[in-house]
Amino acid sequence: MKLVSFDATRTLHIAGAGYIKPDHFFDHTDTITAADVVLFPEYWQINTLLYGLKARVFPSPASYHLGHDKIEMTRAFRLVAPHNLPFTLIEPNTPESAARVWAAMPLPFVAKIPRSSMGDGVFLIDTQKDWQAYLNQTSVIYAQEYLPIDRDLRIVWIGDRIVGGYWRIQSDRSFHNNVAKGGQIESGILPAEACALVERLATTLGIDHGGFDIAMVGHHPYVFEFNRLFGNQGLEGKGKLISQAIVDYLSRTACGNDPENPDDLPPVPHPEAV
Repeated sequence: MKLVSFDATRTLHIAGAGYIKPDHFFDHTDTITAADVVLFPEYWQINTLLYGLKARVFPSPASYHLGHDKIEMTRAFRLVAPHNLPFTLIEPNTPESAARVWAAMPLPFVAKIPRSSMGDGVFLIDTQKDWQAYLNQTSVIYAQEYLPIDRDLRIVWIGDRIVGGYWRIQSDRSFHNNVAKGGQIESGILPAEACALVERLATTLGIDHGGFDIAMVGHHPYVFEFNRLFGNQGLEGKGKLISQAIVDYLSRTACGNDPENPDDLPPVPHPEAV
């Protein structure tokens, strides 16, 4: 299997993946065309690779296009799993829309800047002052129900299966669960309801590389978002586990191997064992 990578760090443990600097990819079109799969291109390369070179990219186009924007992602989730999405309103940032959203959302609620990650651009709104401060920072209103939780799940999906996951315990400094914002990692069994939701979202939408953020309210799972690029701090084996899962998936789907009998491939641990 011929592999070309545009991200040396994320493919460090994938043997035989040749690296090309993203800025130099126009100088290596023959190499790219000859590859079975192009790994981790930057977002600005996607359309050129797909439509200009007819390349197969990993992660999938859906992982890029939906993962790039919370608004597009949320709309897709609402279509596929409407009962598993917290009550969410998306409006242009106009005085009329701001007043309408404020009146509709029970306090407190969460407001987000659509293109942000690692907990940045996420605000807890409890007062008009909070609301106005948020409105001053965004061109689009993204308001979401605040769920009564003190932790959530990061579930990692690679290819066509869950390879692991962990709980993220709320930071003692804020309401965020994100590790980048002080959230703490805790291992534990991944609830079957959460795993089933991730499988349904990923397979229906064509996502093959994502860290899904799932909240459990009782036994009911809610999806916040997925990240196409995600940290692996809470995964046993970390980068090697993910690389192994990527190679397994690509070997079964890019080179014609039988996905029901991948006996020559290294095993991927069951998520509950992670």
